[in-house]
Amino acid sequence: MSSPIAIHWFRRDLRLEDNAALYHALKSGLPVLGVFIFDQTILDQLTKDEVSPYPDRRVQFIYQSLVRLQQQLRSLGSDLLVEYGVPLDIWRKWTDQYNIHAVYTNHDYEPYAIQRDQDVRQLLSSKGIGFHTSKDQCIFEKDEVVKDDGKPYTVFTPYSRKWKANLTHFYLRSYPNEKYFHHFLKVEETLPMPSLNEMGFQEMAIHFPSPNVDEMLLSKYADRRDIPGIQGTSRLGIHLRFGTVSIRTLARKAFERNYTTYLNELIWRDFYMMILHHFPHVVNGAFRPEYDRIAWRNDPDDFEKWCKGVTGYPIVDAGIRELLETGFMHNRVRMITASFLTKHLLIDWRWGEAFFAKHLLDFELSSNNGGWQWAAGSGCDAAPYFRVFNPTLQTQKFDPKGVYIRQWVKEFDSLTYPSPMVEHSFARERALQEYGATLSKTNR
Repeated sequence: MSSPIAIHWFRRDLRLEDNAALYHALKSGLPVLGVFIFDQTILDQLTKDEVSPYPDRRVQFIYQSLVRLQQQLRSLGSDLLVEYGVPLDIWRKWTDQYNIHAVYTNHDYEPYAIQRDQDVRQLLSSKGIGFHTSKDQCIFEKDEVVKDDGKPYTVFTPYSRKWKANLTHFYLRSYPNEKYFHHFLKVEETLPMPSLNEMGFQEMAIHFPSPNVDEMLLSKYADRRDIPGIQGTSRLGIHLRFGTVSIRTLARKAFERNYTTYLNELIWRDFYMMILHHFPHVVNGAFRPEYDRIAWRNDPDDFEKWCKGVTGYPIVDAGIRELLETGFMHNRVRMITASFLTKHLLIDWRWGEAFFAKHLLDFELSSNNGGWQWAAGSGCDAAPYFRVFNPTLQTQKFDPKGVYIRQWVKEFDSLTYPSPMVEHSFARERALQEYGATLSKTNR
C-alpha cells in the first residue's frame, strides 16, 4: 500500500496563505494533498435566469480561483485534485484510491454544508479516517461571544461590544502556512481539472473585484460607504465569501488602524453567522415568528417589475440593474430595494432573499437572510416595522445629483422611463396597517 497522506478539502477557503485547516494539515507530519469538489448537488440548482443573460458568475470565480491555486501548488511540486460530482460518492472513490490517514477542512455554518459534512465524517470514520475541522471564515463563531448568562445575543450593538472586548491579537494572527509548504504531497504527473463546459457552465469575460485591500479606501470608508455613485466600499465581499482573502487580515488592518466603521461591518458578518447557528429556523421563516402571519400581497406582476428594475423609482431600478449586470449591489441600495419590496409592494421578504441569493456574487446565506429580515422588520435587531424607507428622500440624501441612477438607468431623463408603480404615502400607510393589524392580533 502507498504511504499514508493527509488531505485538505478546500471549500470556502480558496487560498494557501493564512488558512487554518490547511495549517493543521501541513503540521500533521504527513504529506498533504489539496482537493476541491464541484458539488453537483449545488451546481444543479444554479440555472440561467431569463432576466439575466449570464450563467452563474460565482462558478467562474471559483474556477479561476482554483486555477490560481493549482498553479501555486504545481510551483511547489504538488497539485490540486478537483472533481465534479456528489461529495459522498467522490469521497468513497478517493478512500479507495488513496491511503488517507486524515482529512482537514474548515467549518461551514450553512444547513446543507453541515449535513454534508456529517455524512462525510460518518463515511470516513467507518474507514478509520479522521475528519478535523477548524474555524477560518470568521473571527468569533458559535458560542464564542455570548451574554454573561451563556445565552446568544440577538441585538447587534451589545454583541459588538462584547466582540470587541473579547478581541486580542491572538484572534487576529495569521497562520504561518508558508513555513510548511514543503509538506505538500509531491506529485509527478499533473492532475486534470473538469472544465466549466463539462459542468454545464460557459466561460465568459467577467471582471471580478480585486482581492487587494485599498488602504486609502478603508481610511475614508466611514464617510464614503453610503454613496453609491462612487467607489466607497471595498468590494471584498466575494473574496470573503470564497476565502480568497483572510478575514483575519482584514480585521487586523481595521483594528490596528482604527477603521471602526469597517470593523463593524466585519462584526455584522460574524453576528449573522452566530444567529444562523443558534436560530436555524431563520432559513425558512421569520426570526420573530409572529411576522410569518403577515398577509403578503405577493403580486407576481409587481415582483416581475421589481426584478427587472422598472418600478418607476430610479434608485430602486438602478440597484436591481446594477445587480443583474454585475452581480453586485451597493449596500445602501440593498436596504432601499429590500424595503421597497417588502413595505411598498408587501411582497414576502423570502422572494427577495431568493432573488439576491441567485444574483449576488458575495451571497452568504446568513448575511443575506439577516439583511432581508432586517428590512422586513421580522429579524433579530430589526428596524421597527414602521420604518419604511422613502426612495425619493434616500436618493436626495445619497445620490442627489443622480450620478448612480444615470449610470444604470439610461432612460432616466427620457419620456420612456415609467411612472412610479405605487405612490409612496399610499404604500407606506398600507404597509403600516397590515403590519400593525397582524402584530396587534399576535399580542392579544
